[in-house]
Amino acid sequence: MFFLDPLYIILALPGLLFGLYASMKTKSTFHRYSRYAAASRMTGAQAARRLLDREGLHDVRVEQVQGFLSDHYDPRHRVLRLSPDVYNSPSLSAIGVACHEAGHAIQHAAHYAPLQWRSALVPITQFSTNAVYFIFLAGLFMNLQPLMHAAIIMFSVVVLFTLVTLPVEWDASARAKRLMVSAGIVSEREQVDAGRVLNAAFLTYVAALVSSILTLLYYIMRARR
Repeated sequence: MFFLDPLYIILALPGLLFGLYASMKTKSTFHRYSRYAAASRMTGAQAARRLLDREGLHDVRVEQVQGFLSDHYDPRHRVLRLSPDVYNSPSLSAIGVACHEAGHAIQHAAHYAPLQWRSALVPITQFSTNAVYFIFLAGLFMNLQPLMHAAIIMFSVVVLFTLVTLPVEWDASARAKRLMVSAGIVSEREQVDAGRVLNAAFLTYVAALVSSILTLLYYIMRARR
């Protein structure tokens, strides 16, 4: 129903286009710098391992996981999982992504406050993302303002989650850019190119925030109408 609502189309389209641009930008930048190997010839897995060991995080495992750019750090099991294109490759793209994920592990060990906030929001964000549409739709059809208001409050948590994600991702990239040079993984010149991959990836989180804000605005305007 929402996708047939002109108001939804007007509000959602900018976020959708921004998201598509950010995704394409990330993939194209990753592919571009995946053609250039670091002089150190270290793979993404080796780069991540070096950063973790330098920070005393010897108990954090580095594992390979399937998927394209499926890289992530799992704080519950203290595992850094890297996609095949990152784990096995000595490219600047792979090193940039691997060091970024290692940056999340370092944040976790340092009790970085925004990361803790984001982790605390994960359960309710997952529930809200799955349920808010049906709750709002039920309130809309039955003309029950309390249900629509509940959905708006729930989706506000999703917006808050995407907002808190920005400093978490920015800080992880900043740590990666700094440490990959000091650890001798890349030169300062190579770091600039590896950093371009991280900058492009950061756009996807900005796009997610914009899209969630526009969706929240739609819910608010639709409820008032």
